[in-house]
Amino acid sequence: MTETTSTIVPAYLGCLDVPLTIHKRRWRSVFVTIYCSRAFQSFFPSVSDNNGFKLDQKTLTQLVKDKRLDRLQELGGFEGVASALKTDAAHGVCSNAEDVAHRLEAFGSNTYKIAAAKRFFHFVWEACQDLTIFILIGCAALSLALGIREHGLREGWSDGGSIFLAVILVISVSAISNYRQYREFDKLSKVGSNLQIEAVRNGKSQQISTFDIVVGDVICLKIGDQVPADGLLLEGYSLEVDESSMTGESDHVEINQSQNPFLFSGTKVVNGYAQMLVTSVGMNTTWGEMMSQISSDTSEQTPLQARIRGLASSIGIVGLLVALSNLIVSKIYYFTGNTKDKHGKKEFNGSRTKVNHIIMAMIGMVGTAVTIVVAAIPEGLPVAMTITFCYAMKRMMADKAMVRKLSACEIMGSATTICTDKTGTLTMNQMKVAKFWIGEKPVEEAYSSISSRLLSLIQEGVAMNTTGCASRHISGSGFEFSGSPTEKAILSWASLELNMDMERLKNNSVIQDVEAFNSHRKRSGILIKRKIDNTMQVHWKGAAEVILAMCTSYHNASGELKDMDDDAKKILEHIIQGMAASSLRCIALAHKEVSAEEQVDPEHKTLLKDNGLTLLGLVGLKDPCRPGLKKAVEDCQHAGVNIKMITGDNIFTAKSIATECGILKPEQDTISEAVIEGEQFQNYTPEERMQKVDNIRVMARSSPSDKLLMVQCLKQKGHVVAVTGDGTNDAPALKEADVGLSMGMQGTEVAKESSDIVIMDDNFASVATVLMWGRCVYNNIQKFIQFQLTVNVAALVINFVAAVSASKVPLTAVQLLWVNLIMDTLGALALATDKPTKELMENPPVSRTEPLITNIMWRNLLPQALYQIAVVLTLRFRGNTIFGVDDKVQDTLIFNTFVLCQVFNEFNARKLEKKNVFKGLLTNKIFLGIIALIIILQLVMVELLNKYADTERLNWGQWGVCLGIGAISWPLGWVVKCLPVPQKPIVSYLEVKIYKNSS
Repeated sequence: MTETTSTIVPAYLGCLDVPLTIHKRRWRSVFVTIYCSRAFQSFFPSVSDNNGFKLDQKTLTQLVKDKRLDRLQELGGFEGVASALKTDAAHGVCSNAEDVAHRLEAFGSNTYKIAAAKRFFHFVWEACQDLTIFILIGCAALSLALGIREHGLREGWSDGGSIFLAVILVISVSAISNYRQYREFDKLSKVGSNLQIEAVRNGKSQQISTFDIVVGDVICLKIGDQVPADGLLLEGYSLEVDESSMTGESDHVEINQSQNPFLFSGTKVVNGYAQMLVTSVGMNTTWGEMMSQISSDTSEQTPLQARIRGLASSIGIVGLLVALSNLIVSKIYYFTGNTKDKHGKKEFNGSRTKVNHIIMAMIGMVGTAVTIVVAAIPEGLPVAMTITFCYAMKRMMADKAMVRKLSACEIMGSATTICTDKTGTLTMNQMKVAKFWIGEKPVEEAYSSISSRLLSLIQEGVAMNTTGCASRHISGSGFEFSGSPTEKAILSWASLELNMDMERLKNNSVIQDVEAFNSHRKRSGILIKRKIDNTMQVHWKGAAEVILAMCTSYHNASGELKDMDDDAKKILEHIIQGMAASSLRCIALAHKEVSAEEQVDPEHKTLLKDNGLTLLGLVGLKDPCRPGLKKAVEDCQHAGVNIKMITGDNIFTAKSIATECGILKPEQDTISEAVIEGEQFQNYTPEERMQKVDNIRVMARSSPSDKLLMVQCLKQKGHVVAVTGDGTNDAPALKEADVGLSMGMQGTEVAKESSDIVIMDDNFASVATVLMWGRCVYNNIQKFIQFQLTVNVAALVINFVAAVSASKVPLTAVQLLWVNLIMDTLGALALATDKPTKELMENPPVSRTEPLITNIMWRNLLPQALYQIAVVLTLRFRGNTIFGVDDKVQDTLIFNTFVLCQVFNEFNARKLEKKNVFKGLLTNKIFLGIIALIIILQLVMVELLNKYADTERLNWGQWGVCLGIGAISWPLGWVVKCLPVPQKPIVSYLEVKIYKNSS
């Protein structure tokens, strides 16, 4: 590099070889100095300061990305990198705003540039792809052409132009609804990605947002965490990560300081715990590069939406067939001389009829067919679906449930079984030490009576064998505790009651090896070396019966060491069962002093001694049930949903909690195998599992694989299964379930990503609320389908009968579009905003195979449709005589009566089965406001927009008659709901008949 520089500089100086003044010499000296400094900087970029830091971002990124151990050593190892980033590995960075801002400026923020969001016009284009829109556009074009041909441009554009306007309105409403839904999902995803993680700043552990992480931060990782940035392992034990999101390989990768200390953003911790030094954040990480190329797709179509769109298309096709039939019949009538003009003469007289008259007659027939098609197409159905889901998502978020997958809303309404965790879901997850036993005697308040040696061992075991932390508050008064609820409860008890000094105990020992707690082994262990005498100590902590099986001796209340014979073991087992029966979680502490040789296997790997231990004590943790839990469980059971508790606690604790919250009834306790253990369930044959799975109410000492097996068995038996989970190992069960419900507060990121809905407050009552919302969504959509089909059936039959019998339709295309679009869009909003009621929990779950249009809906809609058909056709053929009005006013009466029938029928649609349709009406102000708006808009249509709506003004008496006819829908609806309906769907009768005929 030096030679290159020396050849470059003289080349530039050669051109300056002329007589120079002193000023010119100084100028040349400055030029050479600047050039040389820039040349040297270009060869040594890594040693130049980066806003005061000794390492630049490129060096840090390549260090981790390429896993360069040699480069790490060149930079001074972990201490060298930490020093270059102005970080204390033990105390972390300073948390003052100035230092954080300086790091943000130098290395960027921990946020990602996402792909461009979909714009509004994307949803406009999507809305235009609908089949019904194509049909309407075709109808509008035909109507426009026919109108101009018949009446000229000035008068003839109104019908076709109005249909085009209606099409634009349909597209706009649909696009706006879908765009709002997209924005809502985007907002929810941002909430979901704003995670909290534990960081060490100013020597204190604290929770910070992942968005606030900066380069140089020291981050604490535990099982289930998602690594929030790229970095290096500072210290950790048994650390394994799942890098499948980065590499696609499912094998877990071991992370250690000697061979592989590199951690990547987006990977998941599956075992162990650690502290990492952040070296890259945001777009400078490998995960950031991947995320920038991914756009989240929120255009998911749920099964119900697919069925609705299929229904709308089918109705549209029926309308086309009816319109085609009408066109054929009309032509036959016309060409056979069966149609007459307004003077009573035949319209077609063979060769004497002018071609122009024939063309005009054909145009009229096509116009009538277009009107029938418009009457048939249910434009409001897709819009109603979008509005319903959008409203439900927003309301569920307010009720502490964040929807990650739209289909989960509707599937939850069909749930027949909920498999729930205990801790944090049924209980408050606020652990507190309620009992402590040493040997065979309980220790109440007098902890000072414990022998000093035994007390020291207990303090050492609690302080060292934990993933939590106990530190004095910055003010000096009181303690701050971090970790899981169980860890915090034990640390709090040891610090406050046993006077444990955690910092001193940690400084007195060196950790040699760790076995992190996991849900399979239900224990954690640690091997430490005391600095004072270099002795090796093993401490174990875990489920009482698991630790007890590892012990051969125990300390009595006086601190004396005693052998654990069979009698002593039975007494201790009885104590554990007694605590469990009192709804206490029982944790055991055990210890052994070992020689260094005992801890190394033939392959020179460190092993934790897990036999021949001495029991130090039994700790009973109380976790109270959540308020209102029993009522929520009863509501679910009353709604035909089975609740099964799946927990890692022992069988006595599980049975006690299940009985307390109502999952297990006193009489069920005696039923064989209503309460089982996970191992017992695993040992069943597949046939035995299928036979007994329905009767199981509680599964204790279960592992995640037991939960997965339970879900699979239930699904095979035809159940729709919802599962709650919070741990990393719950991910398979959450994915396998029909609806996965993760916990927002205690749940790991792996669990949340595997779930469909996140319960933000970890409360089972919120799970019951989600169940109610799922049923509400389905129920609201059924209400609207009933309302919409009543309109479509009535309008289709009215126009077809009138067209065939009188060659003229009573409802114009514009009027029908007004009814179908404006009323039904507003009607969808009115019916979609009905909130969940307790009545929904009185019915059994909706079967997935149940028809979308039930017998109850057919019973409700057909009489209303027949009533409207009878009224409108009576007005059509006898209106002039009855009211003594001309044709124009008669057509307006028909239109106004038809619309008001829909307004009154919308009240009937509020309740599919209940006769009292006004119950809870005053609490739904949106519904009342929309009804008032529809009536006002109808007034405008009839009284002001006469030219475009083809109407005449009505007097007060005529308005009263229209209102009276519409109001008859209420008593008719009450009478109809008294009629019984068969349980077997009507469609099934048709299928049987078709099958018999085909066979």
